[in-house]
Formats: sequence, C-alpha cells, structure tokens
Amino acid sequence: MCLTCAAIRCDYVTSIDACHCGSPKTQAAMRRLEADISRRQMLGGMAGVLGMFAGFGLAPGEVRAQTPGRPILLTNLRLFDGETLSMRQGVDILIEGDRIAALPAIDQGPKDAERIDCGGRAVIPGLIDAHWHSTLVAVSQLAALTQDVGFIHLMAGREAGATLMRGFTTVRDVGGPAFGLKLAIDKGAVTGPRIFPSGAMLSQTAGHGDFRMLSELPRFPDTPPNNVERQGVALVADGVDAVLRATREQLMKGASQIKIMAGGGVSSLYDPLDTVQYTEAEMRAAVEAAADWGTYVCAHVYTPGGIQRAIRAGVKSIEHGQLADEETVRIMAGEGTWWSIQPFLADEDSNPKSDPIQQAKQLQVAEGTVRAFELAKKHKVPLAFGTDILFNPAGAASQGRQLAKFARFMSPLEALHKATGAAGALLALSGERTPYPGRLGVIRENALADLLVVDGDPEADLAWLDAPDTSLRLIMKGGRVFKTTL
Repeated sequence: MCLTCAAIRCDYVTSIDACHCGSPKTQAAMRRLEADISRRQMLGGMAGVLGMFAGFGLAPGEVRAQTPGRPILLTNLRLFDGETLSMRQGVDILIEGDRIAALPAIDQGPKDAERIDCGGRAVIPGLIDAHWHSTLVAVSQLAALTQDVGFIHLMAGREAGATLMRGFTTVRDVGGPAFGLKLAIDKGAVTGPRIFPSGAMLSQTAGHGDFRMLSELPRFPDTPPNNVERQGVALVADGVDAVLRATREQLMKGASQIKIMAGGGVSSLYDPLDTVQYTEAEMRAAVEAAADWGTYVCAHVYTPGGIQRAIRAGVKSIEHGQLADEETVRIMAGEGTWWSIQPFLADEDSNPKSDPIQQAKQLQVAEGTVRAFELAKKHKVPLAFGTDILFNPAGAASQGRQLAKFARFMSPLEALHKATGAAGALLALSGERTPYPGRLGVIRENALADLLVVDGDPEADLAWLDAPDTSLRLIMKGGRVFKTTL
C-alpha cells in the first residue's frame, strides 16, 4: 500500500492494482488535505509577518469596525472644503467606498448610513505635504549614505505610519527610493499616506544630488554606480542622452513626476548655493521625456538664474526658490509656474547641520524666506505647502507645526488651502501618471474620501496642528477610518 493511500485510509485489497491514488475519491481527499495545509501555512505566515510589523510599529489596521458596503454619513460639523476660504455649515458628508458621494443638507442623507457625529467640530480635507522625502526623513545623512538599506526602509515604514497620524494623508515624494514603500502602503501591508513618487533625484556631476566623496573621483564611463545611486536616492546624469535615459528609468519604475537639481543646495558640501546646474538643453530633455508620459518636472533651485532657466525649459514646479528676485517671481506668475515653498526660518525646526559650510547656506536661505512669501503674495504665484524635513528623525514631528507657520504670511484658512486644495491641484499635474485617480485635497462630490475631524478653529489659527495626538479626532483615508476618538 502506498503512503498516500495510507494517509487517507484507502481500503486495502490484495489485488496488484489495489492503490487508489488515481481515483476521484482519493484525489478529492488529497485536495482537501493540501488546502488545509496551505491555509494553516498562510495564516501562520501572515501572523509572523504582521507580528514583525507590529513589533516595529508598522502593523496596518483600522481602529473601528466598518460595515462593508454601508455608506458613512458625517454629521454635526463645520466644513472647510479645501477650496472656499470660509467655513460652511448646514451640510453633512456622505461617503461611499473610497469616495465622497455627496454633501447632503442636514437630515437629508440616507437613513441606512453609518452615522458619525462630529460634535460640531471642523472637518477639513486630509493634508498634503508637497515636498517630502519618505525614505530620507527618519534617518541621519550619515545613516542614509552608509547603513544597510533594509534598516533605512524599515525606518521609512515606521515614519509613514506617523505621517498619517499627523493628518497628512498624501505626500509628494521628491527624491528617494519610495516605490516599495508606496506599494506596501497601497496594498495595506503598512500604514501610511498616499505617495506620489519621483524616484531618484537627477543631478549633474558636482550638483546637489551628487553625494560622492572626493576620493571617488574621477568617474569614467565604466565606473559602477555608487551606493546612493544603487539605492535609488539620486542619480548623476550628464548630457542630454544621459538625462533622457535617467528620466525614462524613473518613469519605468513608476514615477508620477520627475525631480531634477537645477541649482546648489544646503545639504551638499561641494556645490555653492549660487550655482546654476544643468544646461537648458539637459533640463529640456527631462521635461520632454516626462511630457511624453503625460507628466511634468519639478526642480530644486533657490536662485534667480536657475529658476529662470528651469522655467524656460518647461519645468512646472519650483522647489524652494527662497532667493528669487522680483523679476523672477513676476516670470513665475506669468507662466503659471507652481512654487512649492517651505517655511525655512532658521529656527528650532531647521534641519540640523553641523558643517559650517552647510550652516552658512542654511542661514542665507532663511534670510530670503520672508521676502519670498511677500513676493509670492504680491504677484499671485500659485503656492503649495511642503516641509522638506530631511535627514532629521526628531524633526519629522514638526510637520504640522511647519504648516502652522504659513499663517504668519497669510490667513489661517489661506495657509490651510496651500496644504489641501492648492497642493491637490499641483499633484494633478501628473495627469495619467497619477497613482490615485480622483481629486485630492478637497471635500466635494466624487473626490477621494480623505478627511480629518479636528478640535480647533481653522478660521482663528492653526496652532492645533502642533498637537495631532489630541487635536485630530478622526483620520480617514480613502473612506477608511484610521483613527477616531469621537
């Protein structure tokens, strides 16, 4: 008798053909056994994986049970819709699946909906950080350049959950290997915000994205990529052909927009702040390759020469730009170029810099920040909020506080608009390359159901953003409740 027949207690007969392995009854029994074994292995494996994530603070999950297929109706609220610079009353918010289905008048929503009483609190769209580095925020610069890539990604996963709990339901990642983290979040393996990834930052030799040590020079055509390039943090590409290839590689990986370095920066040691980086032809190569895929290029740059060159090449979003002069800002306004600006103010929230060269450049940028906000307001340049918290694990928690600083230069609701409706409009430039079809940053019919219920008055001030643990009473992303203390 064969072992298979013995396992299923097959009747034994003395015939030479006694084995019943091929009989329908035997095969059906074996399928049941295999299915049970596979199920047990799957459950055990899932428990192990989720246990690993839980031990590191990454375990996904909703904090409240929701009835599948049943609509949700938020009631008793004051609404900031992300577009109108005033608070609305007299409406509820109906959510079906991952979308906002309607804004019915009070008591006009469906009777069978699951009701959430907001207690008269403000409801606002989920916040958007338009300049974030998902894999580089939670580690030091030294760790990012030298540590094992597994450690870096685990730290990024943990920070992603913290980002969502601060009320940021979407980030535009403008440099770093965020594709894997985005996939894990989208599949529900890790909790975190929606990610619009740029992939590796594209830099010329000696540019802001060239993190090589001087001992690694010179570079020859057959020189292999360094550690930073292998990890996908940045990529050195010189000349039109190399920029075309690098751009197309990021698009192949799933980039929703492309990030280039068009001028000097603070974190890098070898490129002075005033330098203009990439020729117009090189910039235009990236712009044209991105346009062929229906998306756009954003550019790191501070100074007038670099900003104007980037605009001539077709760049749609200027990242930073604190040293722009009035002529440059006037050009930005005329071209409708987006200004993704950060409240760099040389205060306690500045990214830590120990090198005197970096410190001097950081101070120079901070001195231009107030003037930049004044010029943007004067010439009505479209602004979007971003933080650029970088290589700063302790500073990540200041994300909401950074947005509150915008209220120094505009009204609280205007500041909030820069991180909701305005930022959502900037993200929409990705066109068909958007990872999440549907409007973001607004509370209106058919928009994605990302919203927050807050303790605080958004018309009066934004100080409540600095205490998300207590001020954010409900966090919803895509119709799922990730936090509620209502």
